[in-house]
Amino acid sequence: CVVCVLYTQTLANREWREFGRTEVIDNTLNPDFVHKFILDYFFEERQNLRFDLYDLDSKSENLSKHVSVFLDFLGQMYCTLGEMVGSLGSRMERPLIGIPGKNCGSIIVKAEELGNCRESVLMQFCGNKLDKKDFFGKSDPFLVFYRSNEDGTFTICHKTEVVKNTLDPVWQAFKIPVRALCNGDYDRAIKIEVYDWDRDGGHDYIGEFSTSYRELSKGHSQFTVWEVLNPKKKKKKKKYLNSGTVTLLSCFIDVEVTFLDYIKGGTQINFTVAIDFTASNGNPSQPTSLHYMSPYHLNAYALALRAVGEIIQDYDSDKLFPALGFGAKLPPDGHVSHEFPLNGNPDNPYCSGIEGVLEAYYQSLKFVRLYGPTYFSPVINHVARYASLVKDGSEYFILLIISDGVISDMAQTKESIVNASSLPMSIIIVGVGPAEFDEMIELDGDEVRISSRGRFAERDIVQFVPFRDYIDRRGNHILSMARLAKDVLAEIPDQFLQYTRSRGIKPQHSSHSTSSKPPSTLVHPLQTQI
Repeated sequence: CVVCVLYTQTLANREWREFGRTEVIDNTLNPDFVHKFILDYFFEERQNLRFDLYDLDSKSENLSKHVSVFLDFLGQMYCTLGEMVGSLGSRMERPLIGIPGKNCGSIIVKAEELGNCRESVLMQFCGNKLDKKDFFGKSDPFLVFYRSNEDGTFTICHKTEVVKNTLDPVWQAFKIPVRALCNGDYDRAIKIEVYDWDRDGGHDYIGEFSTSYRELSKGHSQFTVWEVLNPKKKKKKKKYLNSGTVTLLSCFIDVEVTFLDYIKGGTQINFTVAIDFTASNGNPSQPTSLHYMSPYHLNAYALALRAVGEIIQDYDSDKLFPALGFGAKLPPDGHVSHEFPLNGNPDNPYCSGIEGVLEAYYQSLKFVRLYGPTYFSPVINHVARYASLVKDGSEYFILLIISDGVISDMAQTKESIVNASSLPMSIIIVGVGPAEFDEMIELDGDEVRISSRGRFAERDIVQFVPFRDYIDRRGNHILSMARLAKDVLAEIPDQFLQYTRSRGIKPQHSSHSTSSKPPSTLVHPLQTQI
């Protein structure tokens, strides 16, 4: 008798809490659970999940007693929600673990976005032989749409324009979200009232009719006609038929495309990190340095890198990340470089996973000499070269720049960002240390769109935050990283959608395509239901 229990992890103290459990399925080693878990999905957060499976051979609701009896505990699987939606077709199969020395089988989990409230509908109506209300003319009719509420009341959700002096109006087509029309309930009543417009605001009631979104949606293939009824007239006049008719001329349903649609279709998020190795960071061997490698905790550079990278890596299938440095003198000749690989290999600057990037960062501190000045444009141009090769939405590039101070090539950096704003890429800048970050704030472009030589950025692609604003006063680095990641990554899905919509790029409906990552050369050119 198998049951699956889902646990989620709290952010503050990393405590696992039960979110819900499936139904119990009897007498099978291959249970296919019907019960679904509905969770809120946030691209910018690391949402840790744990699936535990138990053989419930007793009626107890207390799962803790089963954990200690290995015959009852069948295994468990850990993952993040990001990993799940970033998997091929948002479907993930992993082995169950938890019982040493035993093959526990595997678990298959699948995520899908709840999409019934993503629809919008484009409709056009006309009237025929509506009641005449004006003494000197005909009528000036308009429609008012109401959605019904759970308590039986109605809320106005749309008004058409007024069509002057006619009993046979044709109103302009209009678009409305389905959630505004019926809150996603296709069978919920929709009331439509017909009025004759008066200048003094005392509009004359002509009549009304009721329908539902399900009935409206049939209008894409046929005309639908409703009688407009006035209840008061109907009571008074025995021969009353109606106050005219309203016809649905056309109905087109449009499903709003979301970030998750692209991820499910195979879009890969390519992550590159660029780290500031200028002398203003201080001697790495001294505790006062921003690059100091304490045996007890991560420095600000490592914390920022891990906070952002651990979330983004869930959306990159091969987990290989280019890691660059700038502003250092390199061995053996001591030349200054503003675009060097942290792993020391110009032909293959990729590191395996975020841990590989951190290891390359630590090793590079032992060999390079911190120098200067602080140039951003070379690393921006580096990523832009690769982003310019992808035009079909299959890949999106995120550059994380971590730096401690004043930008020395501000004009060139602005030009690089303006050029990059038309490419599938975003830039995250994290400022570390106590310096003022006026230039980085300017690059953010939230207040004034960044420009260069009279050209404005096509879209806002830069997000800047000072790391000091996210340091937890109690020393909780996990909380600091979560807060930082939430703020710097929150805009990425919208920036991605701005790019794809401006280019008319639709999500792919096939499996993950093979990543077209650039050749390994340095110098040349996302609610879900489980």
